[in-house]
Amino acid sequence: MLYHMYEMKHAAMAPVRVATEALEDVCRNPYNPFAYTAAARFIAAGCEVVERVTRRYGKPEWMIDWIEVGDRLIGVREEAVLCHRFCDLVHFRRDDLDVLAEPLPKVLLVAPMSGHYATLIRGTVRQMLHDHDVYVTDWINAQDVPMTAGTFGLDDYIDYVMEFLRMLGPDVHVMAICQPSVPVLAAVSLMSADDHDCKPRSMTLMGGPIDTRVGTTKVNELAEGKSIGWFERTVIQRVPAPHAGFLRRVYPGFIQLTGFMTMNLDRHMNAHLELFNHLIEGDGDSAEAHRDFYDEYNAVMDLPAEFYLETLRAVFMHHDLPMLRMAWRGRKVDPRAIDRTALLTIEGEKDDITGAGQTEAAHALCTGLPPERKRHYVQESVGHYGIFNGRRWREEVYPIVREFIRNNA
Repeated sequence: MLYHMYEMKHAAMAPVRVATEALEDVCRNPYNPFAYTAAARFIAAGCEVVERVTRRYGKPEWMIDWIEVGDRLIGVREEAVLCHRFCDLVHFRRDDLDVLAEPLPKVLLVAPMSGHYATLIRGTVRQMLHDHDVYVTDWINAQDVPMTAGTFGLDDYIDYVMEFLRMLGPDVHVMAICQPSVPVLAAVSLMSADDHDCKPRSMTLMGGPIDTRVGTTKVNELAEGKSIGWFERTVIQRVPAPHAGFLRRVYPGFIQLTGFMTMNLDRHMNAHLELFNHLIEGDGDSAEAHRDFYDEYNAVMDLPAEFYLETLRAVFMHHDLPMLRMAWRGRKVDPRAIDRTALLTIEGEKDDITGAGQTEAAHALCTGLPPERKRHYVQESVGHYGIFNGRRWREEVYPIVREFIRNNA
């Protein structure tokens, strides 16, 4: 019912959006003398804010057509090399890949499946392309996956990671950003236990909830404060028609976005007030920065209900991995089996989603690795998003990642 109400709200607001867009066009038309008055700027600014907070945001484009390396511009092509119903494996292929004197280290970037599209890590991908051959997991909105595709749970997620690692070969490095840290650590543990030839050379875990018993945050408190039945009754919905995933049980992206917004409601309200002021003042650069951020932030996707509930239970409620009782298709997952895949963990000093020490906990689990093949790094003055995007990522975190991968190539 909640999903239907959400769709009805969008339909009901459609006339308002059309009207505000038309009024905004009139107030900004250069042939309209009124457009050069303070009143017109005020009205146009209000119309844009109303339109932006009521629109439906679709999946953003990657927009990685080239990178700048030194004084050269290098073209980049986006290629889907493996397609599954719930995920595409996308290769960002540099145009100079075949003419380089030495091959670039191959890296599998496992993007979070936590409500936002994989394009959220666009800045991570762009920077990694400077020195690496990059592949990314591009997760599919469950709203668009027909019921005939079956279910998708935590075991399936681990299957995908292992399949992608096997496909990319024995010289691959894997990097998990936030939520996938647990399934990636599980996949590497299983491949190490089998002594698989394609187990990765190195594994980088960034802001991941390996052990949520330490550094507790509001996210952890919410998960632990309710039963799995409460979550299933309250937030799991069925996709309404006419979407391709009609009747599929999902955790809707709009609920996830509402949760993110309410954690810092004052900050988001002030950001939209600042957008209004920037538009009135004619500060185009600041207004464009706001648009870029919220175009990505507001673009959310639905998660398969099975994956969401199983992750809640295993990671945030029962702590199966740090308690060494996690299982994949009935088989025990034991990080102590990892003996050659080097481990780098990265945390943000001000991370209010994945608390301090939660990612570092992976080191205590990987007892089969010698100390020289482990490293932990805390980036000062950044939150969750800042460890993989933005200036601190480019200038301070990325050099650590690049050096670690090179040393273990």
